[in-house]
Amino acid sequence: MIKYIGSKRALVPAILEVIRRIGGVRSVLDLFSGTARVGHALKAEGYRVLSNDYLTYAATLARCYVEADAEDVLTDARKLIEEFNRLKGAPGYFTETFCVRSRFFQPKNGERIDAIREAIAAKGLPPELEAVLLVSLMEAADRVDSTTGLQMAFLKAWAPRAYNDLELRLPKVLPRARHGKGQATCLDALEAARRFEADVAYLDPPYNQHSYLGNYHIWESLARWDKPEVYGVACKRADVRERLSAFNSRPRFASVLRELLGAVRAPVIIVSFNNEGYLARAEMEAMLAALWGGESRVWTIEREFKRYIGAQIGIYSPRGERVGEVSHTRNKEFIYVAARRDVSDAVRGFSR
Repeated sequence: MIKYIGSKRALVPAILEVIRRIGGVRSVLDLFSGTARVGHALKAEGYRVLSNDYLTYAATLARCYVEADAEDVLTDARKLIEEFNRLKGAPGYFTETFCVRSRFFQPKNGERIDAIREAIAAKGLPPELEAVLLVSLMEAADRVDSTTGLQMAFLKAWAPRAYNDLELRLPKVLPRARHGKGQATCLDALEAARRFEADVAYLDPPYNQHSYLGNYHIWESLARWDKPEVYGVACKRADVRERLSAFNSRPRFASVLRELLGAVRAPVIIVSFNNEGYLARAEMEAMLAALWGGESRVWTIEREFKRYIGAQIGIYSPRGERVGEVSHTRNKEFIYVAARRDVSDAVRGFSR
């Protein structure tokens, strides 16, 4: 899957173990699906997964990894990937924006991305099949980019992988889960919480001021293919300045999270959060304990991880000069589990 700050790759086993310990779970609602890494793992375990994210590229990833089923799409996807891998490059919006005006990709790969994305658009494919092809293209581009993982900036010198030739691969699409077909939506988290009901809800909200749209604006433009106006050295989409999330605002975070938790239609809620986030552990535990009219039981699991690589290599000026050191190189990740009192006996084996 694509490089992603906040990815729950290392936390997935713990999240799965939490859900396994909750009796009778068949469905899980993932309200901030991101790369769909958690949803993909849950689907592999057999759960019916309802994935949601308000960003188009994230909803596309979920449509590929959660909603699409291997038995429905892989035969056609394999043929189309072979066809698109034979296409010659043709410079267009992507090359001009992300290879000439900025240096995220080598022009030879930008031209291939332009040609393949135009070909996908021209096919008029069913949504699930189109999502598989778009994810194949995103992941191929991710393998030849020249960043540290974020698209807020590109490297001063080309990353070695940027010299490789772009090649599509078949995404790891799973067969349909035994508890039912998954679903991917592109909604505001509050709207999704009000619309869908599940046995367990999983929340992985943003935890600081940096928006995922700003961090991964190239994937948003590639998924939408709306060829927007851009600004700055990184050629960010103009709407990065306009499509702001309350979850990226320190003054608004607590109130919007409280409203979201109150709207969730599930008897068990799992929240993953970072110790660098807007809420401290005690504040989050108090908020969860107040759910269901105070009839909530709360458990907290703590894990320690290395910080994102960009936070480990030092602080640099726009000229590339090292101007400071980071304060710490490790984070604590918390998994909070809140259960309604009448179902809490089914949640066993956790320690506070």
